[in-house]
Formats: sequence, structure tokens, C-alpha cells
Amino acid sequence: MIFLIAFRNIIRNKKNSFVVILLIAVITFLFFIGNSLIGRSERSLHESFAESLTGDAVIQKSEEITMNLFGANTPVIDEFFAIPVMPAYAAVMDVVRAEPGIAGITSQVSCKAYLDFAGVRETALLAGIDAGSYFPLFEGITLEEGRFIASGEYGGMITAERADRIAQKTGVRPVAGDPMLFTSAGKTGFKIREVPLTGIFRYRNPGQFMNEVILVDPQTARVLAAIQVASSDAGVDKEALDLLDVSMDGIFGGASAGEGEYPAGAFSGEAGFSVEKLSSFLSSNQEEVIPSAGGDWNFIILKFKKGLPAQAVIASLNKKLAPYGVRAVNWRAAAGFSAIIVLLVQALFNSGMFLVSVAGIIASVNILLISVFRRTREIGTLRAIGAEDAYIRSLVLGENGLLAFLAGLLGVCGGYVFIRCINSLDLRIPNTLIASLLGGETVSLVFFPDTAALSLTAAVVLGLAASLYPVETAVRIDPMEAVRQG
Repeated sequence: MIFLIAFRNIIRNKKNSFVVILLIAVITFLFFIGNSLIGRSERSLHESFAESLTGDAVIQKSEEITMNLFGANTPVIDEFFAIPVMPAYAAVMDVVRAEPGIAGITSQVSCKAYLDFAGVRETALLAGIDAGSYFPLFEGITLEEGRFIASGEYGGMITAERADRIAQKTGVRPVAGDPMLFTSAGKTGFKIREVPLTGIFRYRNPGQFMNEVILVDPQTARVLAAIQVASSDAGVDKEALDLLDVSMDGIFGGASAGEGEYPAGAFSGEAGFSVEKLSSFLSSNQEEVIPSAGGDWNFIILKFKKGLPAQAVIASLNKKLAPYGVRAVNWRAAAGFSAIIVLLVQALFNSGMFLVSVAGIIASVNILLISVFRRTREIGTLRAIGAEDAYIRSLVLGENGLLAFLAGLLGVCGGYVFIRCINSLDLRIPNTLIASLLGGETVSLVFFPDTAALSLTAAVVLGLAASLYPVETAVRIDPMEAVRQG
């Protein structure tokens, strides 16, 4: 009954009702489209990183600042930040394997280096991986050329985007078997490592910076990051021990081998020292077996069983991992700034929408007050015949709630039509950062039912909030005064 009277009053006050509906509908439309866009970006980033790089969570050493897989999440600090080695790796792995919500586990050692290939020098993000567990975990990695790195071998894989870029610069496209030279610098000096290219891969949904990642064997990454690996069963051959007795003159001089000098033919001879010999030396002795168990790692990457709440699993892990000086972080922290920025954008957008809503409430209050004053005689008559305060409140709130619901429904429907129209235009995104955030080079919005429900709820709350003062004004109308004004 109340809503029938409220609907009748809306029809009778068409002008005021139209203004309120339009105002709330516009606010609802903006809220819905903005959060749909952010939700699309959120889902796209999660698919990009969780399926190809970060998994659902990453375990790292506990630090004052959070880390992503290739450095610190603070831009200024990142330039001087060295990724720490994970303590108590074996014990942490035992805890992780015993966690019931874990579906997959792999480990990674990371560093930054320069790649020299066919005269092209580029920066690279190196991910030293355990090939046996890494590739089965990430379905978003597809092989383009060559083959995947095998466990126990030295090698590296580059993205198809990097291969295309090198081919464009040099006219020669990298192929499997080509040598890749990596160099890095740190407190211990320069590190140089040469490994063969085993394959070219592509990320199904590449996010920002992902095309700069190079997958290598873990030992290559450890050497370039100056991580020392201790092993009790490591053997040292006689030729390596002979280096302890070599003088600098014996290495770089032209004298033949002799007592206390390096064996003949290594760095001496008629040709003397050369770049070719240095390259041969850097590439030599790489047939040794890479330790497959233990070792030094920076991160443990986890995939959770489908349907489990990620935050609950992470919280459970962190309680058990606290004594070991490590912690688990979600995929967003492991992905870095490009994923965190979405949260900042969402917070800024909703803060702006809050201010817009406050302005809308103020405007709606003024309009609804005018509507109440115009109905002074009607409300006074109802009070004169015995209508209680609760009835007057329910009447005004019902009317304004119905107005807000219709406005919210109109805003959501308008947003749905807008999404369909934008998707049909096939708009291209020229900016790579925006393209990575939206998950593609074309604008593609998605209708999220939960966002639509939230927008509709926000519209009703907005309408009811704007009704509070007009309701109290209506309740305070004196019946005798209303009749005299009539």
C-alpha cells in the first residue's frame, strides 16, 4: 500500500522526480562503469600474472619492504636493492608441502643482467627456474620455437617479443642453439655467463614487463647474482686446483706452461690471450650436473587448489612460516607496481565518487525538501486524521527509496548498453601500460553482475541518505498550520 501511494506521488511530482532520478542515475552510471573497468583490469592482471609468472602466492624472506619477483616494490629503493636468499629453504618446503590447500610448488632465483646478442645489448630480468616443476605449473607459457629448458642443463629461453625486436634491429632472428652472453655487476665485481638459447616462448596474456623476462637455469642466475652455493658433495677437478698455483704472468703472458703455471694451451701459445679464448673458457666445464635439490633460492611460488580463498591459505601459511623468517604474499605483491597500481586507481576513483555522491546528496536533499514543502497540506491532513510519525516516515522514505531504485536501475541498464556499444567499436589502445592493465590491445569491457548489484545498492543508499532530513521535516509539520496554509 505504501509503495502504491509512493508511486502515485512520483507521478504527480514528475518534474522533481525526474531531476532526482536523473541525478542519481548519472552517479550510478559513473560508479558502475568505473568499477567495471577496474574489475576488468583486476581480472586481466590476475590471469596474466597468476597463470604465467607469480602463481597465487609467493614465499619470500621477511623484509621491511615487500618484494616482487625481480626487486623491491618501492621504485627508488629498487635501484639499490639486492634480493635476499631465502633462509631455511628445506624446512620451509616441508611446511609448504604439508599445507592442504597447495596444488603446485616451484622455486625461482632472480636477478637483473644485460643480454648481449648479435651486437644488441639489452637489459633483462632473469628467472632461474626449476624446469621440472616450473613449466607444468604455468599454463600461460606456450612454446613458439625450439624446446623448453630441461632439468639439469644450462640454457635460456627468450620471449617471442624479444626475438622479434632483435630480428628487427639486426636482421637476424635468434634460433635455438645461438649463444647468449649475460653480464651483471655488483659488490663482488662483474659476472659473465654464456649459455645457449634453447627455445622461444610466449606468454598467453603478457602483463607489463613480462616480455622482458628470460628463463634460465638456476645456476646461471645464481652466478650472475653472486649467490654462493655450498655443497658437501661438490668435487673439484685437478685442472681447477692447478689454478691456485698459477701466477698472473703465467695466465696472461705468452710463456709456455711450466712449473707453477697453468697447463699448456689454455691461455698461452703463439696467439696469446684473445676474446675467443675467454669466451671458450666461460663456456667450458658446463657439462657438470646442476644440483636439483636444495641450493639457494629467492622465492617459492605456489598455486592453490581451485575454489579456496587465497587470503585464508596465505594467512594459514604465514602462521606456520613465521619462525623461519619468511612470509607468503599474494600475487599482486609478487607482480609489482603494475598490479598494485590498480588498487591505487580503484581507491582514488571511489574517493572521487564519494565526493560526487556527497554533492549529489546535497542536491537531492534540496529537491526533496521542495517536494515536501509542496505537499505540506497533504501531510498535515494525514497527521490531522491520525497518521503517526512512523507512517509519515515510511511514506516519504518509500517514495524516495523507489525513486532511488528506479534511478539505480536506469544507471545500471545505461552502463550495460554503454559496455555493449564500446565493445562493438573495437577501439585500439596505443599505450602499452594501459593495454597491459586492460589485458589486451583493444578496449574490452565486461558486465559484472556483482558490480551491478553493488551499484544498485549504492543508488538506493544514496537516495535514502538524501531522504533523512526531508523525512524529519515532514514529521515536524503541524497539522493546524498546514490546514491554514492550504
